[in-house]
Amino acid sequence: MYDTPMSLQSCCVDFICENLTALCEVQPAATVDPKQTKMVFKDPETCFHANLSDQLLSTLSEKGKLNDESLSLFDPSVTALRHVSIHNATVTGRGLRILKGHRVSQLEVTGIKDVTVNDIIGCLGEWTLSNLRILNVSRNTFLNNSKFCVVVSLSKLRNLHTLNVSFTEFNRHGLEIIAEDLPCLEVLDISSTEINDISPLKKCKNRLRSLSMYNLQLHKNSDPIGVVNELIHLVHLDVSNDATRESIITSVATERFQVPEYLSRYETNPNLMSVDVSGAADVAPCIVESFLERHQKLNFLGLALTSISEYDMFQPESSWYRSHSDLKISGEATEAQIMESLRRYLPRSAYMQKALFKLFNLSQGTEEPREDIIKLVLPAMKSHPKILSVQMAATACLYNLTRGDVGLKIHPVMLSKCVDLTLTAMENFPNHQQLQKNALLTICSDRILQEVNFDRFRCSRLVMECMCQFDDASMNRMSVAICSILAAKISTEQTTILGAKARYMKKLLMLVEERLVIRELDITLRFTLSALWNLTDEAPSTCNVFLTEGGLELFMKLLQLTDGEETENHVQVETKILGLLNNIAEVKNLRHKLMREDFIMLIKQMLHGEHIDVSYFAAGILAHLCSDGDEAWRSIAGLDRYDILEDLRTVVSNWDQPKAEMVAYRSFSPFFPLLQSPDTPIQLWAVWAIHHVCSKNGKRYLTLLNNEGGHEHIHQLMMSGNLDPKVMSICKEIMEKLEEYKGRPLKYYQEMEF
Repeated sequence: MYDTPMSLQSCCVDFICENLTALCEVQPAATVDPKQTKMVFKDPETCFHANLSDQLLSTLSEKGKLNDESLSLFDPSVTALRHVSIHNATVTGRGLRILKGHRVSQLEVTGIKDVTVNDIIGCLGEWTLSNLRILNVSRNTFLNNSKFCVVVSLSKLRNLHTLNVSFTEFNRHGLEIIAEDLPCLEVLDISSTEINDISPLKKCKNRLRSLSMYNLQLHKNSDPIGVVNELIHLVHLDVSNDATRESIITSVATERFQVPEYLSRYETNPNLMSVDVSGAADVAPCIVESFLERHQKLNFLGLALTSISEYDMFQPESSWYRSHSDLKISGEATEAQIMESLRRYLPRSAYMQKALFKLFNLSQGTEEPREDIIKLVLPAMKSHPKILSVQMAATACLYNLTRGDVGLKIHPVMLSKCVDLTLTAMENFPNHQQLQKNALLTICSDRILQEVNFDRFRCSRLVMECMCQFDDASMNRMSVAICSILAAKISTEQTTILGAKARYMKKLLMLVEERLVIRELDITLRFTLSALWNLTDEAPSTCNVFLTEGGLELFMKLLQLTDGEETENHVQVETKILGLLNNIAEVKNLRHKLMREDFIMLIKQMLHGEHIDVSYFAAGILAHLCSDGDEAWRSIAGLDRYDILEDLRTVVSNWDQPKAEMVAYRSFSPFFPLLQSPDTPIQLWAVWAIHHVCSKNGKRYLTLLNNEGGHEHIHQLMMSGNLDPKVMSICKEIMEKLEEYKGRPLKYYQEMEF
């Protein structure tokens, strides 16, 4: 059903990254600075081989958990780093000095603005300096404190074969140095640097095999095409651009690489296997075809952000394309081109935006799972979190690719990644309505909400914020649907944090009031009531906010609206209302706010309803209110507590066990005080409720009851003397279920006399 799942090693590495504090301890570092610390594995036998060390480091970086402290885990005595990959991490030169003890052959340290390239190289040991083959310092800085570009440290890397200095201040002077001092250099990426003349590369003409110079601004009189022609061993050339980088203002006019002129020179670079002219001006089809015919070794042609990719010759149905099926092409005209673009141009936001926009159109109506495409969309989202155009297109694509039945066939780990990045988009663009709507459409899925692991509290908070920010009916419906499910799956501490925010409560109650005004008991109302019910569950502060914001009066009006109707819709609404009011009745110091004749008479009326779902919660409310004793009832004229208790006994005694589970509880703590009541009707409702959930979902509730000491509470009630036979009978059944759960099926409680 799914693609190949994660390897066991990857799962273990993920677990380590997510549980560093449990598996490691922080110790003082062996330095003169007493504040400096290091992280070590608690198990002294821990030892990671090179492949595992490399994966742990890159995964920590990918998850945003890499800093100086976690980097100190990689002590050379217990780890062995060979291929180091660090991207956009909050590390300093001090932390990177751990690399000095490792033999690193491949080093990628990108997006670290606080550490210069010179400092990075200074953190390497002698073996690494002599043997490093691959260095990627893209999006770092060569500028020292005086803002001078310092590149001389690169000269130490005499065995370097591959160098990526893209998106840095690297300039012509630096190009001269590496062309002269790096005799093994074969692969060079100088994209988006300050280089305006590539003539120093002539010194590399007998060894340079790959040259990438995306978005370079070149002097018009520097003859870049002539220089490229001299690179006789070149197999890869990237002269693409995206037209977003403004020309650098210099004394000499600059221009981009002239692609039409280059392609017209058919004899140039005969060994090319890959050429990228993305973003180029239009070139006549005959020129393109002639160039390709003279370069039979080509296996990749980059045509993104051009109209060239739309030429007939590059369409799947053309005879030329079928005869060149091994040639991969990037662009936006076909699905294959789009996927190639997403694979190759990850750091380029303009390319990602265009490819994702085209993908959105293509992916509408997707009927089969396409994890292969999702795996390309997610890195684009992660690489450009603050680029609205990318996030807009990506969130829309994710919805198309995970919606409905298609989502049922996608691996839950993949869906989890989709949700995480969707939530990041929501965080970064809280005021953009369409993006927020895209996010809600993706998340509002039963499969995702019920079966997929993600940060549910984070999601609930962001959805609540979205609900408050926009007044849109469909967004409100999705928001309350999401919250109604997630509020039952997060901790009571987390629901308390959400419920204590008055603005969230006001919005939810406003949605209820809108339905009351138009007398519409629709799905939005039911979801809203479910959300409120779950948010108030064992959350006294949330219950108080509900009362402060006028929730009680509103709910009483809503109950009066449903009174007398017995449709399933009305019963569902009444059940949710009474369930929330029962949560409030559980809070001892809030019960006095419910001690009103009009409220109690309304609940008493619901007690005698035909549906046990409704009467169950009405009985619960009255049981909690009556548990406070006679003193609390003296302020209510015309109501007799004992009459209420007698009603309660009669109703509960006549209940049959329903076929399905009516209610879910986080704990049994609200019931234990009721078991201590001297009043039989209160005891009866409490034991009936406990027995009900333990009968319908024993695996969950017997575990919960046992862990919370329910055995002692029930036993204490049974030993209290003069116990009602009905209460005793139910208690015995509960105790027997508990004994069976613990693996000791005893008939002791059935035979015991009290």
